[in-house]
Amino acid sequence: MQASKHVVLIPSYNPGPRLLATVKEALACWRPVWVVVDGSTDGSHEPVEELARSEAGLRIIHRHSNGGKGAAVLTAAEAALAAGFTHGLVMDADGQHPAERIADFMAASRSCPEALILGRPVFGAEAPMVRLMGRQLSVAMVRLEILGAGIDDPLFGFRVYPLRALVKVLQSTGGGRHYDFDAEAAVRLVWAGTRTVNLPARCSYLTPEEGGVSHFHYLRDNVRMIWLHTRLLASLLLWRWPQVWRARQSRIILPCDACS
Repeated sequence: MQASKHVVLIPSYNPGPRLLATVKEALACWRPVWVVVDGSTDGSHEPVEELARSEAGLRIIHRHSNGGKGAAVLTAAEAALAAGFTHGLVMDADGQHPAERIADFMAASRSCPEALILGRPVFGAEAPMVRLMGRQLSVAMVRLEILGAGIDDPLFGFRVYPLRALVKVLQSTGGGRHYDFDAEAAVRLVWAGTRTVNLPARCSYLTPEEGGVSHFHYLRDNVRMIWLHTRLLASLLLWRWPQVWRARQSRIILPCDACS
């Protein structure tokens, strides 16, 4: 499907051979698709570059060094805004996110262009229990930070962002450039008064034999998330809570499952 103002953005860092399949699946459901190669060294981008030579709906953006998911998304969002796009659906390069849901999420975004369209993950039996428990803790922390409901899963990165709002909140902070991007971006957008819409979407954990690659580092990334929530809670308690409370009371923030 073609849309002049919505683009699919795929940040990519050493995702292995699964990247090409992910890009083809996305192209089968939406055009254009932009891939951000965030300093990859595994050669995974080479067959995608070959595909881009004959596929007008595919663009490759190169970052010379690895800056993290948030940094890659910010680079793509800034470029997309400059090219006239207003919204970007971000999906992972490793096959976890369902390309078949792209059109549904884009339709929700077009119905509610001011909203952040968030994926609510539907896990299979293969999902690691330790990751599911960690998500429950993240959900609880984020509900404290936004003073209630509105973000059903802060770690699931299958989302449609209003690009101008996303760039503004990311440029306002030095955080949210790595594994902390998904949670920080969602919280700061809600703080800014962005409406949220939560929609279900399948989340797959692929085995190495299926081409799955994970860059999650248990100690480093958990420390990063602890620091993220410390920063957000401190910011909320010290000066943001009146603004966030007023926004909720005036229904500027209105979580919902479907746009009206």
